[in-house]
Amino acid sequence: MKIFPVTNSTLSATQLGLFLQDKYKLDEHTSCDLLKTGINHSYLLTSGADKYVFRVYSLNWRSEKEIEEEIGLLNLLKENGIPVSYPIADANGSYIQEFAAPEGKRYGVMFSFARGEKLLNFPTDVHYKIGGIMAEIHRLTLGLHLDRVTYSPDVILVDSFEHLKRFTSADTNEMAFMTSAQKYLLSELEQADVSQIRKGAVHLDIWFDNLSIDENGEVTLFDFDFCGNGWLCYDIAYYILQINSTEKDGDECRLKTEAFLDGYESITKITDEEKRLLPMLGVSLYFFYLGIQCQRFDNWSNTFLSETYLKRFINLLVKKYFDKNNLGQ
Repeated sequence: MKIFPVTNSTLSATQLGLFLQDKYKLDEHTSCDLLKTGINHSYLLTSGADKYVFRVYSLNWRSEKEIEEEIGLLNLLKENGIPVSYPIADANGSYIQEFAAPEGKRYGVMFSFARGEKLLNFPTDVHYKIGGIMAEIHRLTLGLHLDRVTYSPDVILVDSFEHLKRFTSADTNEMAFMTSAQKYLLSELEQADVSQIRKGAVHLDIWFDNLSIDENGEVTLFDFDFCGNGWLCYDIAYYILQINSTEKDGDECRLKTEAFLDGYESITKITDEEKRLLPMLGVSLYFFYLGIQCQRFDNWSNTFLSETYLKRFINLLVKKYFDKNNLGQ
């Protein structure tokens, strides 16, 4: 029987473990377990006392050049003492592995293991520490250009909204709000004083799900899959957005946001124009990641994404944050 074409496959953890054991000259008792599937697939490698995470990129999600740029950025950060999960070369010095998957060529990269655990809520002093780490990253990436996407307002607000339209009726209250909010945000960002906004390479996805915190409160950042070029304050805005999403107590949210900003500004200052834009950029990134969810429906979000989900997301997160910051007034 002829094998039917597929759009997405999951590589066998057992066979991948044997492949990586040979490529990286790991212990013969190395185990490989699937951690999660999603935009990319992640596997946990355990070799004696050592652990690693191997990421398999989805077909046509990132080009080989884009992955090389991610690797270069992570090596720069590692060399400068930034606590990140960094890429590991195989025994021949190669960082990128290739797989002839049923759907086509896929790439994979081995990363160091980020010690600790993901915490939805964590102490104020850790937020301060993360602010300092982000500022140190921005000091290194200020003016740095990656051969990857540039996060312009069109990419963040326009392209993403087109994906959203595929899954939500145009005549709903939610889409009326999103259309109005998009128009407002595009107008405001167009009028921003760009001379007062720092530019460079950004992570664009720093939140609790992409950092590990160990028993001593030490933080390790990982998953730079969305790194690209743009205003550095996008990273700040996204992190504050996530604090507002996870901290339901108003006072706790305010204290942790202030701690994060204090930690950041203990390293480098945030301009007044950047501070003014933070709420707008936060809402803009809601647009962007809703667009990603819709874009990746076929092999990630189909287990949860529906018109009902999108309406709830828009009302309970996007509109709530928009109104909380008195935008559009």
